Amino acid sequence: MLRKNYPYYLANAAVKGKAKLDVIDKYTGDVATRVALPDAAVLLRAIEAAHNASGAMKRFKPFQRQAVLEHCVARFRERRDELAYALCVEAGKPIKDSAGEVTRLIETFKIAAEEAVRINGETINLEISERSAGYHGYTRRVPLGPVAFITPFNFPLNLVAHKVAPAIAAGCPFVLKPAERTPLGALIIGEVLAETDLPKGAFSILPMEGRDAEALVTDPRLKLLSFTGGLVGWDLKAKAGHKKVVLELGGNAACIVDGDQGHQLDAVVERLVFGAFYQSGQSCISVQRILVHDDVYDALRRKLVAKVRALKAGDPKKKTTFLGPMIDAAAAERLEGWIGEARKAGARVLCGGGRKGAMLEATLLENVPSDAKLQRMEAFGPVAVLQRFLSFDEALATVNDSDFGLQAGVFTNDLRHAMQAWDTLEQGGVIVNDVPSFRVDNMPYGGVKSSGLGREGVRYAIEEMSETRLMVIRDV
Repeated sequence: MLRKNYPYYLANAAVKGKAKLDVIDKYTGDVATRVALPDAAVLLRAIEAAHNASGAMKRFKPFQRQAVLEHCVARFRERRDELAYALCVEAGKPIKDSAGEVTRLIETFKIAAEEAVRINGETINLEISERSAGYHGYTRRVPLGPVAFITPFNFPLNLVAHKVAPAIAAGCPFVLKPAERTPLGALIIGEVLAETDLPKGAFSILPMEGRDAEALVTDPRLKLLSFTGGLVGWDLKAKAGHKKVVLELGGNAACIVDGDQGHQLDAVVERLVFGAFYQSGQSCISVQRILVHDDVYDALRRKLVAKVRALKAGDPKKKTTFLGPMIDAAAAERLEGWIGEARKAGARVLCGGGRKGAMLEATLLENVPSDAKLQRMEAFGPVAVLQRFLSFDEALATVNDSDFGLQAGVFTNDLRHAMQAWDTLEQGGVIVNDVPSFRVDNMPYGGVKSSGLGREGVRYAIEEMSETRLMVIRDV
């Protein structure tokens, strides 16, 4: 189902170039296809094209932007199986989950199509004192101009969609650098965009090497940098000059299970397993730390270990597979080392811990020291840490004892505890009665502390990519 090679996209046009970038089947390790590899000179041409397209994109009417996005929705539906298969191969994501990500791609573009025609301003009452009598204020949102996107490997469709679709809705030309290890989804999106009547230069999609991409960060013609990835994002921000920066940098998400959950532990465990091991834990909001009240700890541990041991791992192309490979053997080896360090420091491995190549077993530990990497850093793999607590205040303090703050989950039937968590937790979002891994594509999404700054979610991303313009009229 994959082609022999794929082009990149420069100023809306496919460029075949030399297919130098190998796309590896993450399960077999074989070369699945090859992609044309642009260089730094191509990037400068893309930035120039986006800069030159700013006026045309600003004049491109909301209903025209909506039509482009609706075309994408229709074509993604038609190419659903192709997109899912490409994702399964390039990311190692189980095929059932790959199909689910295609659904989210479609939903994100659909939301953007709806939002494209309701980017509204407001009327401001300026007559708040005698000196401003007869003055009237009005605002509208206008596009920032050309914007730059850098996306990671773990959600090659949906994380691209969360940047590209709002940019089109807002009227911003863009240059996108998808992850080199998972470029296919972005390039298929580019192929669909090339079918539309977007102004020339409205988009470029360049799966290039990081060393050639510095201009995406430093070029002053780009008015916003939106980066999703690791903590290197803070270094990029320091180099970005005057441009606006949105960072989504991950976390070590915690989930609290309160003492009143004994009657529904099976349902809680079901969600914890999903949150911790979906996508082999390679999600910024994967459940990494599980805090369980002493009253239900032993029962939950028993059920959770049994459920995790029963997970089917293997070939992601099989519909029965839940756990596929990590992105590469080096990532799995790193996390295997973290597990070994925790064990040497006194942690107990409840299940898993083994590795074969890029396949790391779903792993649960307890008694992990608070200064261990599995507690302090982002694991980004199929590993979760169990720990018990006696008071809800203690649990909240433990969640906050982290450099990260993206999302947290709280299972509780106590409304006071739910509100206390919302008030106390230093997180971009608090998910009550579900895992922190929950996300709907129209909700605000983003973190605090080392997890980043700014917000995604279609409407919120449109706001990031536009600015308020004021007009004041005086009665004469």
